[in-house]
Amino acid sequence: MITILNEVKSLGVFVAYDVVYGVDNTRYTSQLEEEINRIVEEIRGALSLETLKDHHIIRAYRDFYWKTLKIDPTKQRPAQEALLRRVLRGESLPRINPVVDAGNAISIKYIVPIGLYDISKIHGKTLRIRLSRKGEVFHPIGGQPHELDDQIVLASNDQILHVYPYRDSVETKIDVSTKDVLIVVAGVPGVEEERLINATLHLRRLLSLLGGVADGDVRLA
Repeated sequence: MITILNEVKSLGVFVAYDVVYGVDNTRYTSQLEEEINRIVEEIRGALSLETLKDHHIIRAYRDFYWKTLKIDPTKQRPAQEALLRRVLRGESLPRINPVVDAGNAISIKYIVPIGLYDISKIHGKTLRIRLSRKGEVFHPIGGQPHELDDQIVLASNDQILHVYPYRDSVETKIDVSTKDVLIVVAGVPGVEEERLINATLHLRRLLSLLGGVADGDVRLA
């Protein structure tokens, strides 16, 4: 389902991805709540706000922002770092809906950015990670539509799902009506494939608590 074009693969971009069908995203289960709370407490015991920036995985994503994306990661933080900082300050994880909350919990546990997409809203079955084309417009969650300029994107033929590896589109966002979910865990140089695979498998298990059933093995691209 996902291929990475050579123009982007040369930058060290890679992903693990999975498809989970049949989730019930209308209500939280006690098991899911317990798992999310357990992960939050585990993270608070394992990491500290003062040393987070020196963690080798955080460092890898920050370096990718600086060197490849030309983004200052202290101003536009990697998504998982922003969530971790919130938790380590004693705040709760944001509560949006069960699927997204499960994704956020796994994101902080494995320190990787996770994109979640409603399959029913995706145009077509083939997705590519590539550079954006002149004139393409992105519709971010929580932001205004804007034209992209030579950025790494996850896209179908006529739809931008994600600006890599930090912002998702409102067009394919997860909501309470979502049944079938595409999981994409974004990798950068210095992050091992096994971490992405384990994060994907763990999220698959959490979504099974919402009735979700995975489609085959976790795939890498």
